[in-house]
Amino acid sequence: MFMKIRILAAALILFPGVLMAQNKGLKLNIQDAKDYALQNNKTYQNAQDDVALAETQIKEARSSGLPQIQGSLEYMTYFNYEFDFPMGGGETEPPDINYSLLDAGDFEIFKILEQFTAPSTGNTILMGDQASANVQVSQLIFSGQFWVGMELAKLGAEIQRKSLSLTALDIKQQVTNTCHLILVSEKLLDVITANEDNLMEVARHTENMYKAGLAESTDVDQIQINISQLSNSRKAMERNLELNFNMLRMLLGVDPGTPIELTESLDTILARINQNEVFGSRFNLADNLNYQIMMKQGILGEKNLSMQKWAYAPNLVGFYTYKKKLLTTAFDLSPNHAAGFTLNVPIFSSGARSAQTSRAKIELEKIKRSTELLEQQLELQRNQLSFSLNSAYENYQTQKESVDVARRLLASIQNKYQQGLISSLELTQANSNYLQAENNYLSSALELLQSKLEMDKLCNQL
Repeated sequence: MFMKIRILAAALILFPGVLMAQNKGLKLNIQDAKDYALQNNKTYQNAQDDVALAETQIKEARSSGLPQIQGSLEYMTYFNYEFDFPMGGGETEPPDINYSLLDAGDFEIFKILEQFTAPSTGNTILMGDQASANVQVSQLIFSGQFWVGMELAKLGAEIQRKSLSLTALDIKQQVTNTCHLILVSEKLLDVITANEDNLMEVARHTENMYKAGLAESTDVDQIQINISQLSNSRKAMERNLELNFNMLRMLLGVDPGTPIELTESLDTILARINQNEVFGSRFNLADNLNYQIMMKQGILGEKNLSMQKWAYAPNLVGFYTYKKKLLTTAFDLSPNHAAGFTLNVPIFSSGARSAQTSRAKIELEKIKRSTELLEQQLELQRNQLSFSLNSAYENYQTQKESVDVARRLLASIQNKYQQGLISSLELTQANSNYLQAENNYLSSALELLQSKLEMDKLCNQL
């Protein structure tokens, strides 16, 4: 009990964020979100179970080559069947046997037969009930298919572990991309909200100007329409943001109503993108998980072909049997102990083994061609992602400058509008241009993040 209290106290000290997550929701940066998903994501847990199943298949394959012990209990009744010895009719005297000429074993047998053939007992044997307990131990001594099968099972487990890593890579990509969508949506929501508040202030100013006779009613109406449009955009963005959070909750494996707060800002993430990293090549074919799995598949195909060839070889099994007789008839010559070897030699299978070997060869050739095709596809994908990433970075830089210009232009036009130098139409047009520039900037930022994310996944660097 004292040990449990100490463990609980250590958990409270080392993992205060867990308690906060249980009581108030989750506060995570993107790396924390990826780590949390790998602990709680249902898809990843299923992939972990697939690895565990592959490990059990190794144990199953190994056990077939280890000693096997089987026990059985047998009972048989002959319904008191009497086994007759025809002696030529009438009473017959026992044969005159010279026992001095018999060895010890034959002497015992004839003594038993003499009891059943004596005139006093007749010439029949009563077959009574039989019962026995049997134990058999067998051991595989030689089988080429067994050793190749062990290698196949180990390769299967390795492929499952690679598949687990690929699943983890997919989940980390999905979590990161969803976090980026949330941050971009939050940023755009802030822009819309701030712009809506600003236009409401302009509307109040315009209303006062209208009352003073310095503005027309159409100016007030035009600005109100823009405010209504912004309000609708804000509500749509809030709903979209909640959908993104629901997606993140599902990836993290938490309840739908769990509050989540991302502690990183979009500007911080964008500032970490290095131009040299964007334009540089980081791709190494050997690091790609899909390529690693395909290489393992090639080895698996070679081993499968080897196992089919071993089907032509014999296998040898040794065994030992012990039988404990619980009930037996009066005439029972079966031994209690037996041991021996079984040599199975394949002779003729009507072409089945040849067909299986041919199939394994064809499958191996398909894997080799698929590997070559995957190499070409990955190289093509690397080139495409590199081009997309470069274009996304250049577009991001351009849109970043454009939004700065649009922001300064809007501030200048608002100042002129308040001085009565321009109309409300020019103001609303400048405001629309600013919002479009912000939308283009955030879209380019999201495109840059997604392109970099795809490249990181291809390079196995998430």
